[in-house]
Amino acid sequence: MGLVLVVNAGSSSLKFALVDATTGERAAEGVVERIGEANSAAQYTGRGERQIEQVVPDHGTAFALARDLMAEDGQPQPIAVGHRVVHGGDELTEPTVINDAVIAQIEACVPLAPLHNPGALVGIAAARSQYPQVPHVAVFDTAFHATMPPAVREYAIDRNVARDFSIRRYGFHGTSHQYVAAQAAKFLSKDPSELNLVSLHLGNGASACAIRGGRSVETSMGVTPLEGLVMGTRSGDIDPSITTILQAAGWDAAAVDNLLNRESGLKGLCGDNDLRQISERVASGDEVAALALEVMAHRLRKYLGAYSFVLGRVDAVIFTAGIGEHNAWVRSAVCRDLEGFGIQLDEVANADLGSGIQQISLPDSPVTVLVVPTDEEYAIAQQSYALVG
Repeated sequence: MGLVLVVNAGSSSLKFALVDATTGERAAEGVVERIGEANSAAQYTGRGERQIEQVVPDHGTAFALARDLMAEDGQPQPIAVGHRVVHGGDELTEPTVINDAVIAQIEACVPLAPLHNPGALVGIAAARSQYPQVPHVAVFDTAFHATMPPAVREYAIDRNVARDFSIRRYGFHGTSHQYVAAQAAKFLSKDPSELNLVSLHLGNGASACAIRGGRSVETSMGVTPLEGLVMGTRSGDIDPSITTILQAAGWDAAAVDNLLNRESGLKGLCGDNDLRQISERVASGDEVAALALEVMAHRLRKYLGAYSFVLGRVDAVIFTAGIGEHNAWVRSAVCRDLEGFGIQLDEVANADLGSGIQQISLPDSPVTVLVVPTDEEYAIAQQSYALVG
């Protein structure tokens, strides 16, 4: 087996999975939550299951706990450790074996991803201390979008300012978009080079991606994950002058950032960011919740239309991630009344979804609509294994 330990470290959490890079099967997985707090806890699933409540003061302790749990469970050593890193900037555009120079480059990208890269760096340091003899690989959310043309990457601002502050469109969720595009090609019995796809990664964070011939040519997120679609707590696209209006009224930069990243999106529109709770409110007649869903769906349809024109031809639309895979209303709201553009949704198939990749468009629909489960851990394991296996 090509077992790769896949690590996703946040500011106060550590998710890990021991994944067979050749099959996608998980030998073990777990999460350590609330690191640094008095009520830290860990959950582990392997040959058995464990739930642990103990103080975990830092990520080093969390990683030692994860390693002990796997060892006690009789799991073998991984051949590599693959780390999810959100931002790789201009320099890190493919899976990369981690060394001190790579760590320095990830640190240099912290201003571009202040909510994500610091956690990844802490996780890398903790993992390298526990597995010093195993190669560590960084897989970047931004890497898949490195193929976007210059006209897509550039913002229409002063070029010197953009260069000085590394301001351009990078895009995120690249590992997921790349994975589901490859899975869709297999399902359609096509070579990826033959297909034009629009991938909709819809979770608490959400992004759209236009994929031509297996390469990203446009995506909705920008220099940070804030741009684009309406998300759980992020605003997505807004008029930039909103920030100056608020600052002129006395808001500082931190307050504006908090508003747009943590108090906007669905949460800002209706007070909830969990789509299950919002759907329950809609079912009970809550008009505020219903409007929030319509705003989200409208933004999705707008991007789907724009990316259809960017590509010139769309062979398939992909729904993936938590909302994309599990919410029939959202899929229907995005695809309804688009027969004139070649999208003919099968409402029965959409409402009664099976497991695995599912087609939810009618058999004769010119554009195929698919629900493709994403598996970023498997994708990271594959890319790490391909590099060092």
